[in-house]
Amino acid sequence: MDPLSLVLIAVGLAMDAFAVSICKGLAMKKPGLKAILVVGIWFGFFQALMPVIGYYLGSSFYDYIADYDHWIAFILLAVIGVNMIREALSDEEEGVDDSTGFRTMLILAIATSIDALAVGISLAMTGDDILTSAVLIGVITFLISAFGVKIGSVFGDRFGKKAELVGGVILIVIGLRILLEHLGFL
Repeated sequence: MDPLSLVLIAVGLAMDAFAVSICKGLAMKKPGLKAILVVGIWFGFFQALMPVIGYYLGSSFYDYIADYDHWIAFILLAVIGVNMIREALSDEEEGVDDSTGFRTMLILAIATSIDALAVGISLAMTGDDILTSAVLIGVITFLISAFGVKIGSVFGDRFGKKAELVGGVILIVIGLRILLEHLGFL
């Protein structure tokens, strides 16, 4: 996968964490550097870990699905993207408090990184280097999440839904690109 696509995937995956980070920042009002770093590290670490897990799961059964891998990658990314768009367009509000405790952050980090597990499976189908991909996804998520806490404390929750919508569209477009490349259209 080319570097631009990988960066766009990382940004798309980070949008759930960004939306939750904005809510955290809103709840914290004036977060300190420690709170900003804690949120960024939790989200960045799990966004890096989950694709690795997904990659190794996907690699273990790749031989059985090699003829259909591009369809699987497309379907996984499209489903994730559509789900993110659906959540962004819903009126349902996510309840987030100002806690950065272990239990709270573990639950939020896992919840916002489940999509990254599926992307890891997709990366196994494309044969990309998982370590480089995971590190890039983790670093981008860390930066976006830390920035999200600060934005949330300053601007409120105005951008959370829009960020999730954009992230969903990005993942769908990348999935479509993978499919079209394997079908010979690109």
